[in-house]
Amino acid sequence: MRRPITRPLTTALALASAAALTPLVSPAPAAADSVIIGGAAVRSSEIPWVVALSSRDRFGGTRAGQFCGGVVVAPTKVLTAAHCLSREVLGTPVSEVRDLRVIAGREDLRGPGGQEIPVRRVQLAPGYDPVTSSADLAVLTLGVALPAQHAIATARRGDEAYRPGTAATVYGWGDTTGAGTYARTLHAAQVQVQPDSVCAQAYPGSVMGGRYMPATMMCAGDARGGHDACQGDSGGPLVAQGRLIGIVSWGSGCGRADSPGVYTRVGEVLPTVTDKQ
Repeated sequence: MRRPITRPLTTALALASAAALTPLVSPAPAAADSVIIGGAAVRSSEIPWVVALSSRDRFGGTRAGQFCGGVVVAPTKVLTAAHCLSREVLGTPVSEVRDLRVIAGREDLRGPGGQEIPVRRVQLAPGYDPVTSSADLAVLTLGVALPAQHAIATARRGDEAYRPGTAATVYGWGDTTGAGTYARTLHAAQVQVQPDSVCAQAYPGSVMGGRYMPATMMCAGDARGGHDACQGDSGGPLVAQGRLIGIVSWGSGCGRADSPGVYTRVGEVLPTVTDKQ
C-alpha cells in the first residue's frame, strides 16, 4: 500500500510527487508474492470477502497475475483502489485489459481452487484525484455473482469504528518486508486507527511527500512500527469491528512508526459512488 510516500500501494504508482507517495501495487510483471508487513497467514474460508485483482496479460502468471487487492461488499460488487486501475499501473487504459478478473476463495495465488471471475464494469469514485489520491476508490461489477455471505458490511459516515485507537486488521498479498519479499499466501496484520492529527503530521504535503486529507482519507498503523500494508496490498481492506472502514491507498515506506498507512475512508467516499449508480 504505500512506500516512500510514493506508493499507492499497488505497483508503485507514485501519484503525488513521484518521489514521495507510494501506491501499494505489485510490480509488473509480478515476480514474487506480496505480503503484509508484520502479519500472519490467514485462510480465505474465514474471510471470503478478501479477493485479488488479476491480469496475466499485464502482470504475468507467476502469481496468477495478481497486482492489487479488493473486497466483496455485495454478490456482484468489489471495492478496490482507483489507482490500481490507472494507466500508470496497468500500462494501458483499463478498458483495454481484456482479462481483468477478481480471484475469490484462493489464499495461495500459486495454487488451485477458488474462482476467477471476469470484471464486467469499472466505476471510479467521481471525486477521485490521481495527483492527491483523494477519493481513491473504485467499484467493480462482476460477471458472476458470489454468495451473499461472502460480502462484508461497510462502515457509514461517523461510524464508531473510525474512532482513534480502534483495533483494525489489514489484509493482502503484498510485500512482507518492504524490500520486495513477497509471500505466497494471503496475510493479515493488526494495526490501530490513528488520529487525524497524527496522520496530518506524518503527511503535511511537500515536494517529498503527499498530503493527508481527512475528508476522504484515514490512516492506521502501529505506534511502535512493524505492522503495515506494503507494495502489492493496494485496494485491499482495512476492517474494524466487523466492518470495512478503509481501502489500502498509499503511504511512506512500510511498517514505519512515523508513517502510518493511508487508506480511503470508505464511509465518506463510497456513498458518492453508489449515489451515482
